Amino acid sequence: MTEPTPCLMLVDDDAQLATMLHDFMELHGFKVVMVGDGETALDRLAEIKPDLIILDVMLPGMNGFDVLEKLRQTQDLPVIMLTARGEEQDRILGLMRGADDYLPKPFNPLELAVRVKAILKRAGGSTKISVDELKTGPLELNLSRKECHAHGKAVALTAAEMSVLEQLLHHPDEVISRARLTELALHRPIEAYDRSIDTLISKLRRKLSSAGVNKDCIRSLRGHGYVLDTDSL
Repeated sequence: MTEPTPCLMLVDDDAQLATMLHDFMELHGFKVVMVGDGETALDRLAEIKPDLIILDVMLPGMNGFDVLEKLRQTQDLPVIMLTARGEEQDRILGLMRGADDYLPKPFNPLELAVRVKAILKRAGGSTKISVDELKTGPLELNLSRKECHAHGKAVALTAAEMSVLEQLLHHPDEVISRARLTELALHRPIEAYDRSIDTLISKLRRKLSSAGVNKDCIRSLRGHGYVLDTDSL
């Protein structure tokens, strides 16, 4: 049975770039719907039903960060942010507001296609998973349903946050380097000055703490990486 073609919503007011990306991504097996501003993107979500959103930061009217923040109030769709400058604060702000990944302009369209495929792969569970449920202390992660519970209470996580937590639960009490965690959870090599994992860990700690889990259960070891400390759960 043929799998349905993934649908991408491309939100960018640069018509020339959007058209180029539209044609390139469709050649790589995606259906792409172009939208020129954030308000229209939010209004058309129910109509388009995208599997992933490619969202530019610099948009007319509502900027990409505000669009993402409003989107996250009701949707956990995967989002890749496009940042004009690629500055660290833009990347961190995007991740803090719920982005799954970011790509600084200018970029190679092939890299965008690779990142989209990686995110859809982990968000949709298209690969075979040997263990369907992971449980450590009060934490429970159901991989097939993409659900997280702490003390029996649902915890809303983005695809990227869930992927990071999955790797930590797969390796309890084991120190995982930032580079390795980036490869395992985000399916890409770590970049210079890349703080994606640190930002995602920070968000995980805050969400788990709100659900009654000791935020210090995810410990950072300077120069080494992160560890899920089961004694702290």
